[in-house]
Amino acid sequence: MDETGGVEYAELARAETERGELVLRSRRPESAPEVLELRANGVFVMDTAETTSERALASAALDLVDSPATVLVGGLGLGFTMREVLADPRVERCTVVEIEQALVDWMRDGTIPHGPAMLADQRLNVVVNDVAMAFAEADEVAYDLVLLDVDNGPGYLVHDANALLYRAPFLRDVRRVTRQALVIWSAATSAELEEALAEVFDEVRALPYDVRLGERSETYWLYVARVASAA
Repeated sequence: MDETGGVEYAELARAETERGELVLRSRRPESAPEVLELRANGVFVMDTAETTSERALASAALDLVDSPATVLVGGLGLGFTMREVLADPRVERCTVVEIEQALVDWMRDGTIPHGPAMLADQRLNVVVNDVAMAFAEADEVAYDLVLLDVDNGPGYLVHDANALLYRAPFLRDVRRVTRQALVIWSAATSAELEEALAEVFDEVRALPYDVRLGERSETYWLYVARVASAA
């Protein structure tokens, strides 16, 4: 455990993966509850202090479709997008694709304390795979709604290889198995992403989404790509 500026840090778990180092740690600000923090190769990914954007991705996307019976979430993170999806009673099945086995294990064994309860939902299926590979291997129209929050948009990549997830070849694989809509969360606008989506889907919109993060306001973006029959 170390202490910086009145905040105590403790490493809870660490894993070496093909993509580098994954670390789960806690931080406890003075006179405040403990916060879990996830880092990949030393880069902050997310924490439990501010889950607004993760939950907003799910709630906003679910509002955009009429009947999201089957939903796929790209990226497990600390589980808050998934939990918001499962809070919608219209959802009958939710598949989460997560590339890091260690992260899934930490959720299952309670290293992430809220993990076991989140994963107990019988409608949930967690698949350990690269999300690009999962879509490439899929051979049927299986999902009403697909949510991608693998990074925080094409301008904020955790791993350089994730750039492929915002380009037309991958998006064609997504289109092939999607009944209604794909929604991608982004921290900033991206003309390249919008063009790639328009090349593949029938209707594309970039919707601003205002989020309050502590003492500041941020505008994030939802890139919504629809299949014509569901528009």
